Parts: sequence; C-alpha cells; structure tokens
Amino acid sequence: MLALAWPMVLTNLGQTAMTATDVMMMGRIGPNALAAGALGSSLYFAPLIFGLGLILATSPMMATELGRKRNSVRDIRRTVRQGLWLAVCVCIPIWAALWQAEPILVAMGQDPELARLSAHYVHWLQWALLPFYGYIVLRSFISALERPGWALLIVFAAVAFNVLANWAFMFGNLGFPAMGIAGSGLATSLSSLLMFIGMVAVVTLQPRFRRYHLFGRFWRPDWPRFFGLLKLGMPIAGIMAFEVTIFNAAAMFMGMIGAASLAAHAIAMQIASISFMVPLGLSQAATVRVGLAFGARNAAGISRAGWTAFAMGVGFMALAALLMVLFPHLLISAFIDLTDPANATVVGLAVSFLAFAGLFQVVDGAQAVTSGMLRGLHDTKIPMILAAIGYWGVGLPLGVLMAFPLGLKGIGIWIGLSCGLAVVALLLLWRWLRRDRLDLTRTGATG
Repeated sequence: MLALAWPMVLTNLGQTAMTATDVMMMGRIGPNALAAGALGSSLYFAPLIFGLGLILATSPMMATELGRKRNSVRDIRRTVRQGLWLAVCVCIPIWAALWQAEPILVAMGQDPELARLSAHYVHWLQWALLPFYGYIVLRSFISALERPGWALLIVFAAVAFNVLANWAFMFGNLGFPAMGIAGSGLATSLSSLLMFIGMVAVVTLQPRFRRYHLFGRFWRPDWPRFFGLLKLGMPIAGIMAFEVTIFNAAAMFMGMIGAASLAAHAIAMQIASISFMVPLGLSQAATVRVGLAFGARNAAGISRAGWTAFAMGVGFMALAALLMVLFPHLLISAFIDLTDPANATVVGLAVSFLAFAGLFQVVDGAQAVTSGMLRGLHDTKIPMILAAIGYWGVGLPLGVLMAFPLGLKGIGIWIGLSCGLAVVALLLLWRWLRRDRLDLTRTGATG
C-alpha cells in the first residue's frame, strides 16, 4: 500500500502546491486580491470536482479488470479512450457556466467589486479544466498498473513552471504585462497543459505503457463503456460535489461576513488542503488495491487493503491536527505577512479557524480513505446518499445556524464543517463494516 500510495500522495501535494503558490502570491498583492481569488477558486472548484468524480470512475474500472485478468489490454484501452471522451463532454457545459462568473457571484450576494475581480481570474483559470482531466485519466491508467511514479515527476515539473509563470504574469516580470490575479489563472491553465502533454509523452514512449496504444482509433465511439463510466462515475461525482460545495458555500458565507473573514478562511482552508493530500493519496491507492482484490474475488485481500489504508490515513491526520493546534502562526506566515498591521485582523481570524481545522483532521482523513475503499468495490450510490446527509443535512444547516442566528460568524461556519465531516466519516465506516452482510465483496454495490 505504501509503495503505491507515496507517489500518489506526493503527486497530490504537488498539485496542491500549485494552488498554494497562487494563494501565497495573491496574499502579496493584498487582502482584497486574496479574497477575490478565494471567491473565484470556490466557484471554479465546485464544477471541477463534479467532473473529476466522473473521470475518477476510470480508476476502479481499470483496477477491477486487471484484478480479473492481469494482462488485459483491450478493455483497459477502451476505458482510457472513453474517459478522455467523457472529459471533453463534461468540460463544455462547465466552460459555459464559468464564463458567467461575475453575475453568478453577484446573485449570491457577493461584493460587486470582488465579483468583478474574481470573474477576471476565473476566465483565465477555466481553460485548465480539459488538460487537467486528461492528465487524471492517464494518471489513473498508470496507477492501475501500479506505476504512479511518472505522474509524480510530471507534476513537480509543473509546480516549478507554475511558480515561474505566476511570478511573470501576476507581477509583470520577464517582459509580460502585470495581470494581477488573472495572471495566476493563466499560469494554472498553462501548467495543466504541461501536465497533460507530459503524461501523453510517457504513455506513448515508455515501453510498459506503449503496448496499450491508447490513442489508436481515438475517434471510434464505444457507447457501452462510455455509459458504463457515467453510471459508475455519477455517484462518485455526487459524493465529491456534496463535499466541495459545502466548503464553497462556507466561502460564500464568509464573503457575506466580510473580506477579512474570507481571506482568513482561504488561508486556513489552504493549509488543511495540504494535509488532506495524504489521505487523498491513500484513498486513491486503496481504490486500486481494493479494486484488484475485488476483481480477483479475494475477500481477505479486500479487507487487508482497506484497513491498511485507513490506519495510515487516520494516523497521519492525527499528527497534522497537532501541528495546526500547536503551531498556527508558523503555518499562517507562509501565506501572509504577520508583521504588517494591516493584516492583524486576518491573522487573528486565521488562527481561530485553523484550530477548528485541526479538530476535523482525523474525521476528514477517515471519510476520504473510506470513500476510496468503497469505490474499489464499485460501491458509490449509497455512499453518495450518506455524504448528502452528512454535508448538507447536518454540516451546512448547523454552520449557518451558529454563524448567523447564534452570532458566532466564521467560527460557527467551521463548527458546522467539522460536524458534517464527522457524520460522513461515521456513516461511510458503517457502510464498510457491513460490506460482507451487504454482499458487496462478491457482487459489487447493491445501490
């Protein structure tokens, strides 16, 4: 599990490093730029994550087939091709929606000037979608073959490029015009394109992957596989959308409270997102390892793979929680100047938010890894419903109640987030514990 997971974890950290770079550089422009970037990112990530859920269906589908037949070629190629088709199809409506970013944000009650800045950023950022999805499809392919190291090399090259591109486009270096936060969107789009091109080169030239001829007859339709991916991917997309939209809703409510609360929330969320990349990588590895055992109908292997990933994910997040509670100022200093009196309000709020982020680390890791474990069993429909109950039935209403009627403002929002994550973690763990009784390990998800 560790051999498969650590390149995935580092790959996820590399991808998050690009977002962290964006946030750090926006913070150097000023609190308003940081707040506008947070709004734009929240609007962008909701549809991105939904589409990503659809694309991630390629991973358990390929892992199960390889567990059933280790030398399968044609079936793996079909899944990759239709995964790329699906990526194109899902991007078109998302692009159309994101082009209306400014009126959407204004309709949500955001400050018109922040909405205008956010929309300018999103209009450059949205073109990162298609190459990013293509990269994910090809990364799922090499991960199912248990060779994820190539993705790690590519993403770290993209991180270095993203730092340089942000510096050039945002601040007008190397002869480029100073674009402000819009330059960050352009840098991310170009970095995503670099990631996809790098992965295409790997699967085309590397002998271990070349024999699959992934791009041969690319335009030939395979509707059974396409709709099979949709059937498996829609609940995965639902789970991820329920999670990300509650965090996006939290950002929107923070914007209603004030720019300082929104900027502090962006910093705390970015720190929490970095630690989350470890259980996310373990979740992805668990999907592959559980899926391989599921394809081979190895019940003991399913249990061993799942619990190994779970223990590693929860253990790491307990350590991350300690760091957030004990050293908040050190972590926050990476994103904003602590010595600038103009940032004092943002820093104070970020410290309080980070304390609650530390509290929900363990349950956040638990729900992420357990979701990946169930995904390896193709069990996605019921987990989607459980996620909806926890995030939108408990977390969001509780957060709004505590933030506004009870007057806790931003802290109330974070209390709601913590409780919602805890409920989802418990419900998904209950589902995993009942997998034998539900016959998931033999027949797949019952729905």
